[in-house]
Amino acid sequence: MTEDDQAVLSLDGVRFRWPGQAADIVDINELQLEAGDHLFVRGASGSGKTTLLNLLAGVHTPSSGTIRLLGTDLGALSASRRDQFRADHIGVVFQQFNLLPYLTTIENVTLSCAFSTRKKARATESNDVATTARRLLRALNLDDEFHSAPVNKLSVGQQQRVAVARALIGGPEILIADEPTSALDADNRDRFLELLFQEVEAQGCTLIFVSHDPQLAERFTRTLELRTNAGTR
Repeated sequence: MTEDDQAVLSLDGVRFRWPGQAADIVDINELQLEAGDHLFVRGASGSGKTTLLNLLAGVHTPSSGTIRLLGTDLGALSASRRDQFRADHIGVVFQQFNLLPYLTTIENVTLSCAFSTRKKARATESNDVATTARRLLRALNLDDEFHSAPVNKLSVGQQQRVAVARALIGGPEILIADEPTSALDADNRDRFLELLFQEVEAQGCTLIFVSHDPQLAERFTRTLELRTNAGTR
């Protein structure tokens, strides 16, 4: 088995620029992540962090180069197949959470299983999907009394934990977190990160975490610094 075969995510000569731009906003010669890696992506506003995440999730395709996820070349898939591949294998925690306010906490968590038979099958290996959702919420310190509540009645910190549970249900191989701690003070940020790492490690999930806060880098095994010319260490 080659190194590429073992990689959960592999980037080779990836460049991306928007139409009319004079320079690439994403420029990564090589990057490989294996199962269980924790990658911290940092950079100032406008450095291409969100664009990179969209490339990794298959929302965009690179101007040049190759992105392989679980051995699959995302650029070789049609847009609809990339959407399904993302639904099956990637969990995303958005900066604004993107929860549906007219659904309950449990309904928000289980929603991703409605778009992926693979995730639903994995979420129901031991229990029904709602029971699995409740286990995740409890592990993230969200008490049972909030599970049936409309999600818009929860605090920001509670909604954040709902968003993480939704991203993790069904055992995605990769979890992408886009600035999930930006609205938290230092104490709540640290508590949230402890819970996040606990659940990611329990599932053997590869974590890609984006933030502009350089203080968080020491918590991660890998760092990708996005500047005018992207680099990794």
